[in-house]
Amino acid sequence: MTDRELPPGLREQLELGYGPGGLATFGQRPFLSEPEQLDRWKPDVAIVGAPFDLATSYRPGARFGPRAIRSDAYEAGTYHLDLGLEIFDWLEVVDYGDAVCPHGQAELGHANIKARVAEVAGRGIVPVILGGDHSITWPAATAVAEARGWGNVGIVHFDAHADTADNVDGYLASHGTPMRRLVESGAVRGVNFVQVGLRGYWPPRDVFEWMRAQGMRWHLMDEIWERGIHAVIDDAVGEALEGADHLYVSVDIDVLDPGFAPGTGTPEPGGMIPADLLRAVRRLARQANVVALDVVEVAPAYDVADTTVNNAHRVVFEALAGLAARRRDAAGGEAGLPSR
Repeated sequence: MTDRELPPGLREQLELGYGPGGLATFGQRPFLSEPEQLDRWKPDVAIVGAPFDLATSYRPGARFGPRAIRSDAYEAGTYHLDLGLEIFDWLEVVDYGDAVCPHGQAELGHANIKARVAEVAGRGIVPVILGGDHSITWPAATAVAEARGWGNVGIVHFDAHADTADNVDGYLASHGTPMRRLVESGAVRGVNFVQVGLRGYWPPRDVFEWMRAQGMRWHLMDEIWERGIHAVIDDAVGEALEGADHLYVSVDIDVLDPGFAPGTGTPEPGGMIPADLLRAVRRLARQANVVALDVVEVAPAYDVADTTVNNAHRVVFEALAGLAARRRDAAGGEAGLPSR
């Protein structure tokens, strides 16, 4: 039996919105803290914070990303103009709080992230994970693979960097290594791992040779410039779901050009524009069987006018809108477009 009743006081706090008062949950959605509440509420999506940045190799600060994405983003409403739908009429979303990431205890932090994501994914709920540095994708995607089928989950990974190094300064769980760990473990098959937006000067040739040997595919920024984002996303979906049933989307905010996302640990010029990234994520969520999303590497201390935070927030909102539209499409619903 589904129980989605909120006490009046909690509803009042949520409705205060993103102003100086109220409870700062993602999208002002109901806050749940216990697995038993997930069982009663039966949401479609649960937001999970992963405030962890012990694995960064350059500028730290992504541990503050989940809080900033929840509380600092400008939120103008929940009716999606392009899709003509009220997102939360079609999709039940809750905020399931944060994994406990104790200071200086990287292994425990990763274990706690995996456990909290598992509480969500194991119930068939879509986890949306707010990072944190990109190392959090290793435990988070592992938990999703365990819930949905080992080797049966493909990943579309938006990033400036491949994050497939064997180690960074001898550290195997760096934010530069999570994708290698996932492929090596078998949680995600190399042939189902697709990367979009890579550019710059790292990693070196030997890492790409390892990636090619695993069957991984990638689409550099040069290809996006030459062919356009539509063609690249067409290819990425087909590649990621070649023999897999489920899709995990991982968005490192540094896939955007630093002019649009200065608040990140390893900015790399020459990246995507928000219009392309947001619509690409929306399209993936609407057309593919997306079972998890993470948005990582938002470091608000380096941000300017909450530009990075707002873009990260909108990545999640576009994913939610795509999931809602997918549900509406399946139900035979129609779009209610704004009048001209």
